[in-house]
Amino acid sequence: MSDDRDLVPPGQVRVRLDLSYDGAGFSGWARQEGRRTVQGEVEEALRIVTRAPERFELTVAGRTDAGVHARGQVAHVDLPAEVWAEQRGRLVRRLAGRLPHDVRVWRAEEAPAYFNARFSAVWRRYAYRVSDHPGGVDPLLRGHVLWHNWPLDVAAMNEASELLLGEHDFAAFCKRREGATTIRALRELRWERRPDGIVEGTVRADAFCHNMVRSLVGALLFVGDGHRPPSWPAAVLGARVRDSAVHVVRPHGLTLEEVAYPADARLAERNLQARRRRTLADAAG
Repeated sequence: MSDDRDLVPPGQVRVRLDLSYDGAGFSGWARQEGRRTVQGEVEEALRIVTRAPERFELTVAGRTDAGVHARGQVAHVDLPAEVWAEQRGRLVRRLAGRLPHDVRVWRAEEAPAYFNARFSAVWRRYAYRVSDHPGGVDPLLRGHVLWHNWPLDVAAMNEASELLLGEHDFAAFCKRREGATTIRALRELRWERRPDGIVEGTVRADAFCHNMVRSLVGALLFVGDGHRPPSWPAAVLGARVRDSAVHVVRPHGLTLEEVAYPADARLAERNLQARRRRTLADAAG
């Protein structure tokens, strides 16, 4: 079973790009008129190195917000076959010469049939990093680590996190978008204190709705610093409405670390599954 929307137009080649960026200087991933974005920079660099009259549009695995970083972002672009034949062995190096230093493309290769950077993904993994050191954040890490001016109990944060795992309606932790579902399958949510003292959260789900990770982190920090019990985030989740006590933490502590895809033979099946709108009945089943 397949979907014609994932067929590459005749005479074109679908190319997978693996990239990373420091989000501090960008107004997010998505191209916006008059604003500097990751998509805008990469598409313009592609246009220049391929000497194309118009830009080639990118499709991305995760449309990160302003200020959010990425280490393992994935995108795809459809290029004319003759352009790919000319560029395939040197595209990464040529993009390095055109892209600004806060975004890098590490790999460019022909994608398998039915690959779609967005819909083929089976999960995305983010990390959020926090320092509760009374002196603040190491100046060399300040652009990637949030300072929380209260001691954090990592065990309490993990206790609360376990209650949020599974497929639920995360409306209480998402900024609603017209026509978009807030049902998500949260597969991993855990915290650890690294040897350098930084508290690092790992969040993995099939997909995320707008502000979901930063809202979850905000709720769990309230548990970690003792302002709320470990049962509180799950109670907020069950209410399915935004709680004014849940703060959306600042974006600079958040990094998209990895995007996973199924075996090539299952790409078309995964695309259909990802496009199917989930319901509360699905979440309960």
